[in-house]
Amino acid sequence: MLMRSKLPPIYRDHGTAYHADTCQPLVAAAKAGEIHLAALVHGNYPGHALPDHVLPGLGSVGSWDAQREQSWGLGMHRNEGVEITFLETGSLPFGVEDQHYVLHPNDLTITRPWQPHCVGLPHVRAGRLHWVILDLSVRRPSQEWRWPNWVVLMKEDMDELTSLLRQNEHHVWHGATELRQCFREMSRIVASSDGEHKASHLAVHLNTLLVLLLETLQRNPPELDPSLSSAERTVELFLADLKDQLCEPWSVNSMAKSCGLGVTQFVHYCRKLTNMTPAHYLRHSRLEGAIHLLRTKPEMGITQVALACGFSSSQYFATVFGQHMRCRPREFRLMHGSE
Repeated sequence: MLMRSKLPPIYRDHGTAYHADTCQPLVAAAKAGEIHLAALVHGNYPGHALPDHVLPGLGSVGSWDAQREQSWGLGMHRNEGVEITFLETGSLPFGVEDQHYVLHPNDLTITRPWQPHCVGLPHVRAGRLHWVILDLSVRRPSQEWRWPNWVVLMKEDMDELTSLLRQNEHHVWHGATELRQCFREMSRIVASSDGEHKASHLAVHLNTLLVLLLETLQRNPPELDPSLSSAERTVELFLADLKDQLCEPWSVNSMAKSCGLGVTQFVHYCRKLTNMTPAHYLRHSRLEGAIHLLRTKPEMGITQVALACGFSSSQYFATVFGQHMRCRPREFRLMHGSE
């Protein structure tokens, strides 16, 4: 049975909400009988909902079994937690940001909290996939990872695993037999009729999984990049997403606050990354957004374009546009037409 909670935002700031993946294509395929899905979940993931007090921080643990190639895939999406998947059988296209792979049996994948990734490219193939998603209370890359209190690894091991997971860009590993057995056992528990009453059993296997994951990374140590969890990385990701938030009433203070940084630190990293002040970069981004809309959205009026890109009025937009483009927005549209 698929039980779904309401869909509150996991993180909201200045009108932008990030939700954990809703997996709608997977839900539809399971309801249509095209795929077998079994999962225990918290929050908005598809599966059997666990009570709040049972394994808090466990976003989802489960598996799917596709007996044939599907007509759907999971496009680029984000999860609020670290996601670990394991392909037991078949093959499966998989992508993280701009990197693409084809998974084979015993391949293991790791994605950090909020890291864009996709499954299918474009379609899911026949195969059996297992996964675990753990919410570590991370809402920005520079925040400390907070593991659930039922994780019982020694502090030294937990610290090492945390560093290995959050500071590397290696996303696909070949797993050992022990990992396959661990995922199979968790799948058996999840699929059983009393799965939610076997929380202690499941917790044991989840801890075992983390130990095996640590051993896998220790055997094949990735090249670590501390910048992936740095304040600079936080600013870099914010600036990359700014193009989708142009209509927000940004100020230097609000941009810095969105990154969890002081203004001085935010300005420093913005200059370092873009060679512009935050105000200059924001204006540049809004102009780029407006140019794109003028070229591709002929149905939008000039005022609509201006407001959609965060300009306070069409008059101010025309002034700024004219200063940089040496023509008015309407003239630019007539010259360049629709692409």
